Amino acid sequence: MRPEEFSATVGAYEAKTHFSQLLDRVAQGERILITRRGIPVAILLPYQSRPPVDFEDLFRAIRAFQARHTLGPDLTLRDLIEEGRR
Repeated sequence: MRPEEFSATVGAYEAKTHFSQLLDRVAQGERILITRRGIPVAILLPYQSRPPVDFEDLFRAIRAFQARHTLGPDLTLRDLIEEGRR
């Protein structure tokens, strides 16, 4: 992330001192870069919940990927496992 992507840059001491206020700002959508001696060390970002994972769709996608991609015409996963044990 580039510095211009943040609404504020705050030093570590100020972040510690005003953490509650920073959280309020982040809850309103701001992105805050925290620095220590001018060097970026952390980012405060608004929480974004993710939709729940549909495992059936995930497994279908994995099977479709496996159908399109193979290890080779005469190579199996078992062959690779056995080779790794040598």
